[in-house]
Amino acid sequence: MTAKNNFRLMKGGKGKSLSANKQKWDPKTGKKAVLAALLVFLCLFVGGGVYVLGRYRVENIIVDGNLHYSDEEIIAMVLTDKLSYNSLYLSIKYRDREIQNIPFIEKMNIKVVSQDTIQIHVYEKSVAGYVEYMGRCLYFDREGMVVESSETKTAGVPEVTGMIFDHVVLYEPLPVEDPAIFQKILSVTQMLSKYEIMADRIFFNASQDITLYFGQVRVRLGKENLEEKIIRLQHILPSLEGEAGVVRMENYTEESPNITFEKDRDAMQIPETQEDGSQIPETQTQTGGE
Repeated sequence: MTAKNNFRLMKGGKGKSLSANKQKWDPKTGKKAVLAALLVFLCLFVGGGVYVLGRYRVENIIVDGNLHYSDEEIIAMVLTDKLSYNSLYLSIKYRDREIQNIPFIEKMNIKVVSQDTIQIHVYEKSVAGYVEYMGRCLYFDREGMVVESSETKTAGVPEVTGMIFDHVVLYEPLPVEDPAIFQKILSVTQMLSKYEIMADRIFFNASQDITLYFGQVRVRLGKENLEEKIIRLQHILPSLEGEAGVVRMENYTEESPNITFEKDRDAMQIPETQEDGSQIPETQTQTGGE
């Protein structure tokens, strides 16, 4: 006996059911949905921007390695627009990138220390001194390479005179007879910096004897035992403020510590000072003309 099928046939069939499930597109409803989505995105974007600007705003800046430029000048080179005051923006802008093509600076690295603190490390060019040529200051490094030409004098970099040359080319060595003089210049400037002595000018004569200029005071160092002499010089200079004359230190040694100061119209002896600050007895020394 054949089983009777108890299926109930519904009107419309399969095809009718599928078409009934399809929803008709309403342009007004679609536009509202798109606008709502855009509004939510815009709110998130603006809110995120406000959060990032406030959360990552640079409040503290550490600058090191700079000599020729002040901290404020270095900061102005890095923070060039409003966005630059955001540490997150800086971390992206200067990632694997250095600031270059700035006079006296080899490069600058920017490090984001924290959300509100950045560190700017300056790598300066190794400037030994400068010479004046045709109204400009030509700065040179330890090899005598002219690294910068400027109309202004930079504090802390002494003028060097006595070298003879007939032309100058930027980024090429100064054409002097003995290139070894540049290492001597750098050595002297480094010692002066080490003992916090700032000379106006360094003069080399034909024999490469050294004379330092401090206003109207000239200090003849010679060319031997320079560091010993410069160590002693730092104690002498304060007593010569406002004076004019020549300090004779060519023959100064620890064994022969006599130093004379020859005023432009007179001569006097500078008493040697012991480590405890007391003066040792004056000894007879010779003085001569400048």
